[in-house]
Parts: sequence; C-alpha cells; structure tokens
Amino acid sequence: MNPMTIIESLDHEGRGVAHVEGKTIFIEGALPGETVEYSTFKKKPSYEQATAIKILKPSFMRVSPGCEYFGLCGGCSMQHLEASAQVAAKQRVLEDNLWHIGKVKAEAMLPAIYGPPWGYRHRARISVKYVRKKERVLIGFHEKRSSFIADMERCKVLPPRISALLMPLRGLVEGLSIRERMPQIEIALGQNVDALVLRILDPLNEPDEVLLRTFADRHRVQFFLQPKGPETVYPFYPLDAPELNYTLPDFGIVMPFQPTEFTQVNPDINRVLVRRAVNLLDPKPGERIADLFCGLGNFSLPIARRGADVVGVEGSAQLVRRAQANAEYNGLSARAQFVVANLFETDAVGLKQLGHFDKMLIDPPRDGAAAVIAALAEDGPQRIVYVSCSPATLARDAGTLVHDKGYRLKAAGVVNMFPHTAHVESIALFEK
Repeated sequence: MNPMTIIESLDHEGRGVAHVEGKTIFIEGALPGETVEYSTFKKKPSYEQATAIKILKPSFMRVSPGCEYFGLCGGCSMQHLEASAQVAAKQRVLEDNLWHIGKVKAEAMLPAIYGPPWGYRHRARISVKYVRKKERVLIGFHEKRSSFIADMERCKVLPPRISALLMPLRGLVEGLSIRERMPQIEIALGQNVDALVLRILDPLNEPDEVLLRTFADRHRVQFFLQPKGPETVYPFYPLDAPELNYTLPDFGIVMPFQPTEFTQVNPDINRVLVRRAVNLLDPKPGERIADLFCGLGNFSLPIARRGADVVGVEGSAQLVRRAQANAEYNGLSARAQFVVANLFETDAVGLKQLGHFDKMLIDPPRDGAAAVIAALAEDGPQRIVYVSCSPATLARDAGTLVHDKGYRLKAAGVVNMFPHTAHVESIALFEK
C-alpha cells in the first residue's frame, strides 16, 4: 500500500512538499493542503522524490488540467493548479528566496504581471524521431523525466495555428529521405511570419525540397535549415517572406531577430515587462544608463527612446553587432551604443572602464550577476532595475546589494512568462 501524507507547501519546481518521519518528500502533482497517497521514485538520506498516486482530499485550488498530455509530457508541471493560484505560488517562491537566501525583504511587492495561460508560447524547440519499428514520426516535447518523445498530436501552450501543424509536420517528415536525420524543429514566430528551423544532419535531396516548398506554401510558414550549429542557419523557402521581428508598440520599436537568437517566448508579457522595467528605471534625457546582458536591445532601445544615453553590454560580439543594427533600424544609434564584455568575469576595473552610470538595468541568464554586483563602486548607479529568470540568483545578488553595497530593495514582483510551468521570472528595483 502506498504511503499517505498531507502536503504543506509548494517548492520552486511546483512540487508538493511534505515531511514524513523527519524526511522531506517532494511530490509531483500534489498541492498544499491536500492529503495524498504517493509513490517514491528516488530516495536519498534526507529527502525523497515522489509522484501523487491518489488525491484523498483535494485542494480548492485544484483544477482539471487543460491538456490531455499533462503528466506524460515534461513541458508543463502546474496545469492542475488554478491559473491565478500559480501566480500567487510563484510570488511566494520569490519572497521565500529573497528572505532565506538573501536575507532581504522588499519594501513593496509589485503587482504580478500575467496574461492568457494558453497559446502564449511563440518560441519552442520540439524534438523529432522516426520510429522505424512503427514506421511513424513522433514530434513533440520529451516525456517527464525521460529522453522519450511524448506522442503528441497538439500542444495547448503553442498558438492554435502552430499546434495544428504538429500532425501535418509528422506527415512531412515521414515523406523525407532524411526522416531519420532530423532531430529537431525550432519554432520562432514573428509579427508577420512563422519560421520553422529544421535541424538536418544530412542534406536534402530534390524531392525533399519539393515537399518542403509545397508544405510552406500550403501552411504559410517559412523554412530555415540548420546543418550544424546555430550560426549555420539559413533561409530555405520562401526567400521573399516578411522579416522576422517583434514589436514594442509603447516605444515605437520594431526588433528584427534571427530564428535561433534569444527572444522571450511570450511576446505579450515581454511588452508589459519592458514597460514596467522602463517605468521603474525612469530614464531621462541627459542620463547615462547601462543595460547589462543586453542581448538584441530588448530594454536598451526603449530606454534610448525615452531620451537617455544607453550603453548595452553583452558577451557575444555577434549579438552586439545585431543590437547596434537594431538601434540603427529604429533611428536610435545616436543614443545607444553597444560594447562587448564578459560580465561573468568582470571586476571593479573592468566596470569602471565602461564609465559612470546614473542608472543600470541588469537582465542576466540563470547564473545571475554576482561579478557585476561585486564590482559596483561607491559611486555606483543610484537606481538599479534587475530582471531575473532565477529567484535564487536574484536573491543572492539582492543580499549583496543590500548588505554590502548600500542599496535598498524598494520593490519586487513576479512575471508569469511561462504559465503552467514552475519557471519564475521576476523584476526588482534597488535604490541607493
């Protein structure tokens, strides 16, 4: 008989947390307040990982998952939790991390940024596998805790028109000579074009090319091919498709991007996030502002549009060139410059070489910005807006800013960029 327990809370991965005989049990599919039977699949001396087998007493926050593949597909972990409760749970994760890791508490909690919970995902990498024994192709995300591909016919977090392509794409790949040599399709949706990047390990033959052109015309997509690394991607068909871009209407900005370059998966939430970040930063003409880990200029160009002089810093020379091109494209090259620097290894000398900044925006990857924070001098920026994709590293860096660098954590809040997943994006405002 499976053991039974009462769930106390949710962890940062959306798992129910319980304690049984002094051991912490992390239970997938369980919600706070529920009484559940569970089955353990991983045992360690101090904790176990388990799956809820039976919900004996359900939470009032529990809902029926909206996707038929929930529990099999590893793409979503929180569909059984009501959408607004997901946001509240993420807010608690942020607050808990700030306090337990950084020993800081925000003076004010910002209203959560959230949007429609379905059809939001405009970027995705889906796996492809030809199963020779069954003579069929699987296209989808990996199964939970597995390298197998979930047998999916649709996906509700993709826009409906893209979800509807999964089955036609199966048929397309089945007809290709290289069906066993195409492991991935990357989806990148722009304002005016839907791009599909095919990772091909062998060249296409002529009949393959005909099939791709026919599919592209029928389904109004543009195919790119990727024979090796991301730098080898090139447009295949149609070559006269509209430019791949996204827009920030509040700032009158159009952002061209390449299909394998990093852009936020949720363009509607990105617009709100950029608006909030810029409003918190409050850039003014005459100010000199840093945008660290600037990427293509997602925050840099809106800051420049407000009249400030912005210096975007990024570790990739190619990204810096692309950001500079985007500044020129939007008529902002006079107020936006971009430089290459390794911000993970910077120090006080390296940061000082960039010059004095009145304000700073930091948008690092999951590893955070420890080196940057440690390198801030006494005359550092008066205001810092920190956009984070990891509450743990945000909390660590917040602790340094508050306890060692003389800043106050004025406000913080979550951004639900990835509904139905445990992924927590957040934004925080620091002032001297």
